[in-house]
Amino acid sequence: MAFPHRLDAPELPDFSMLKRLARDQLIYLLEQLPGKKDLFIEADLMSPLDRIANVSILKQHEVDKLYKVENKPVLSCNEQLCFLVRPRIKNMRYIANLVNTDKLAGRTRKYKVIFSPQKFYACEMVLEEEGIYGDVSCDEWAFSLLPLDVDLLSMELPEFFRDYFLEGDQRWINTVAQALHLLSTLYGSFPNCYGIGRCAKMSHELWRKLEEEEDGETKGRRPEIGHIFLLDRDMDFVTALCSQVVYEGLVDDTFRIKCGSVDFGPEVTSSDKSLKVLLNAEDKVFNEIRNEHFSNVFGFLSQKARNLQAQYDRRRGMDIKQMKNFVSQELKGLKQEHRLLSLHIGACESIMKKKTKQDFQELIKTEHALLEGFNIRESTSYIEEHIDRQVSPIESLRLMCLLSITENGLIPKDYRSLKTQYLQSYGPEHLLTFFNLRQAGLLTEQAPGDTLTAVESKVSKLVTDKAAGRITDAFSSLAKRSNFRAISRKLNLIPRVDGEYDLKVPRDMAYVFSGAYVPLSCRIIEQVLERRSWQGLDEVVRLLNCSEFAFTDMTKEDKASSESLRLILVVFLGGCTFSELSALRFLGREKGYRFIFLTTAVTNSARLMEAMSEVKA
Repeated sequence: MAFPHRLDAPELPDFSMLKRLARDQLIYLLEQLPGKKDLFIEADLMSPLDRIANVSILKQHEVDKLYKVENKPVLSCNEQLCFLVRPRIKNMRYIANLVNTDKLAGRTRKYKVIFSPQKFYACEMVLEEEGIYGDVSCDEWAFSLLPLDVDLLSMELPEFFRDYFLEGDQRWINTVAQALHLLSTLYGSFPNCYGIGRCAKMSHELWRKLEEEEDGETKGRRPEIGHIFLLDRDMDFVTALCSQVVYEGLVDDTFRIKCGSVDFGPEVTSSDKSLKVLLNAEDKVFNEIRNEHFSNVFGFLSQKARNLQAQYDRRRGMDIKQMKNFVSQELKGLKQEHRLLSLHIGACESIMKKKTKQDFQELIKTEHALLEGFNIRESTSYIEEHIDRQVSPIESLRLMCLLSITENGLIPKDYRSLKTQYLQSYGPEHLLTFFNLRQAGLLTEQAPGDTLTAVESKVSKLVTDKAAGRITDAFSSLAKRSNFRAISRKLNLIPRVDGEYDLKVPRDMAYVFSGAYVPLSCRIIEQVLERRSWQGLDEVVRLLNCSEFAFTDMTKEDKASSESLRLILVVFLGGCTFSELSALRFLGREKGYRFIFLTTAVTNSARLMEAMSEVKA
């Protein structure tokens, strides 16, 4: 049922060091304001901070009271105020308002602003404009790597996706480069580096500059990780837009996993209280089902429950000594397992109820038809019905984007019809969202008259192949074309299966989408690792509109051990889904690799659409 790691799989590096470093740096910054102080924390930083330094640690370092940064009057009586915030303009206005209120009241206090993960010049400019720059001291808490699990690091920057891929804001690239530099300093340089995408290339170039500036730090150190792969989210929107069917992905889609933990409501806990549960490898039940297709999970949990009952029943024939051993050594573990088992069974039942109500099977069938390019008219009718029934504005947008990307843009008639129906059904305030989706290449309209493909073929008859390729790239970049069908054929993303796909014993990464589709991002990683370069993938790179942005950077492997060469760090710029993590874990088991993931944030289809939406829920 659960796939164990291969016995020859390499050991993962110990990432707890990153937590210790972040905690020590935060304590150092807090102690620069000696004596009692009140700490104001931005909502976005509360969950990551809790994973690094809980309330008791903060109290040990003279933090008196904790406040949330929000638009409410401040009731703090302390003479020292410390603000832990993201570098955002609205936060600077909040702080300025508080300081200026104190000034008007003739009150003198000490103020310290700690920016995480870095401070931006624009923030200091706002403080200066507001006339308080000289009243506050500013510092950086370079906390950009949070270990969510043994193989998953997150930068917890969900805004990265919108900032870069929609607004073209490059400010977070330095944060990515600094994070990669920290990893190479702690765990040795990476002998082999591959990447694809404009953001990946810029991050790589800036990171290499940082390495050159501090060349002595990693020299002579044995690399612990043999390969690093940088990937832009806009290389593969399709995977992020598909409904997830592995257990961890479904839990995220249904309950929203935030910073590695989930809030299970009364419908899961079978009580009148909600419960916050940490989901990682330490949860033995979750660890065995996280990467499984949902159809296998119930069977596994019921078998686990029977095994647990059998272990409890062993007590009946025990004498006093055996009972004493059982209580002291096994009972606590069995009770913990029983509690976790109850929670995951409750979560499965809740997911089943919600998905049955939504007619999940019909939805999956439509998605598979879009991926395969069959029954497009029926799929379009399904989306229209979805909009007319006002099922969900986010879900309707997602399906429209999936149709657009898989079909290389909608034909003008369909685009206008769907857009009109959507705006009539959900309201004209969504008009700006359509503009954003078009900008990002998620929901586009095919050129009227001649399609770009026809223009390309006419041009290619008149010029040489090489020049035709360049002109095609120019057309593609202008239109933000996805070329999904051509890429799908080249990389065999839609498996051809005789009979039914066996989800109990999966044969490839397609199991994460019920055997219908291999995630494009994961297939690219698999192909590049096989070749140790982009050689032989020129056509795929061209179809991804990335001829200028695919790179390989290889250094000598003399120092790298054979074990480290089987450890691969995959960096997702713009977010990754739990389905992609499951697919790559499967690939690792098949090929003898071990994957480590670094993402700007964990995402899913709903978060992707919300990032593009101008209508906030």
